[in-house]
Amino acid sequence: MTAPHDQVIPLPDSPSSDAAVDLAAAEEFLRLFHAEHPEAGSMSARLGEVRAEIGETGSYRHTGPELTFGARMALREISPCTTRLPWRALRVRDLRRVRNAAAVADACFEHLRVASTGRRVLPVVTVFAPDTPRRPGPCLWNEQLVRYAGYRQADGSVVGDARYAGFTEAVRRLGWRPPSRRGRFDLLPLVVETVEEGPRCFPVPRDVVVEVRLTHPELPWFAKLGLRWHAVPAVANMRLVVGGVSYPAAPFNGWFVDSEISAGCLAADDRYRAAREVAARLRLDTSTERTLWRDRALLEINSAVLHSFDAAGVTVSDHHTEAQRLLTQLRGRPPWGRQPLEPPGGRPAYVLDLHAAARGLRGGPTRFGEPAARPEGGAEAAASTGTAAHGWLIGAVRRRLGA
Repeated sequence: MTAPHDQVIPLPDSPSSDAAVDLAAAEEFLRLFHAEHPEAGSMSARLGEVRAEIGETGSYRHTGPELTFGARMALREISPCTTRLPWRALRVRDLRRVRNAAAVADACFEHLRVASTGRRVLPVVTVFAPDTPRRPGPCLWNEQLVRYAGYRQADGSVVGDARYAGFTEAVRRLGWRPPSRRGRFDLLPLVVETVEEGPRCFPVPRDVVVEVRLTHPELPWFAKLGLRWHAVPAVANMRLVVGGVSYPAAPFNGWFVDSEISAGCLAADDRYRAAREVAARLRLDTSTERTLWRDRALLEINSAVLHSFDAAGVTVSDHHTEAQRLLTQLRGRPPWGRQPLEPPGGRPAYVLDLHAAARGLRGGPTRFGEPAARPEGGAEAAASTGTAAHGWLIGAVRRRLGA
């Protein structure tokens, strides 16, 4: 599950927490809410309450049903997302009272427990305190709640996930100590930042992370590669914006698509380079790309992912099924790349700003301090996680749509 490109808002700076909520956005959202929930009571009365609250405090507090509706609608509107979540059944954990860094971390760990109950992955979103003109809310640095460390070596190679080598160095500067015996799948700590405490590291307990060790249905040697992956893709650094109110920490998850793990993470040369390991085992000719050795190696990694997750009873989808779902979803919509990148207004949405993209990849700058530098490759390059995986799906659907 990845951050969709059309949800990346390339803002030059993080949204200001000291600005008053836009009244027009609040009204637009409340009209949407009451149109779908007439049982909620008088819309005009609720609008009057919200106008008064914004006039007095600069913001307003959503009711429980409003927050649930907003969080579900935001995920429903994510497009194109690799998995079409059963958004009506999405569990919304309302933790807006939580601001302390340690409490936020504990709640995130509980999110992972709830989302992987019985090893079946359930869609969950946890919403923490919002930004207000009086006090900014907490934020999470990590792109996802579960990510693996990448250790740069003297020869320039990386042990672990090369994508997070910069983030690994940043959290070590914050005081995180890697295991004495460093491996390819060491859990990175969760970094929670608050205006009172600054950024703090919290080791992710192993018992909240369901992992699947990869084996192959036909190749016994595959298990010796030592590959594995976690079960819950909980996106952590996108802010939830509902009716003008911004929740900077609102991690959410669906479940993985096989190609996100295989193509986007394990096989990629800028991640784990597993395609080369598999190709060597298969004795493929890697002297030129025209032998299609990557495709053959990737096919076996995909087979291992689906086989292993199914054997472990962990939820995973396949890219062919998701391509067909996307095709159905997108019929009649404009082709990719033609939607303007605009703030969501009053419609609930998940968005990613440049500050969050920078923190998620290289651990800085902090939210409450130095300005963010533009990530290499621009906002979309920094925000995309598992770009190769999205390429499989988007390419397949584009061909079917003739886009």
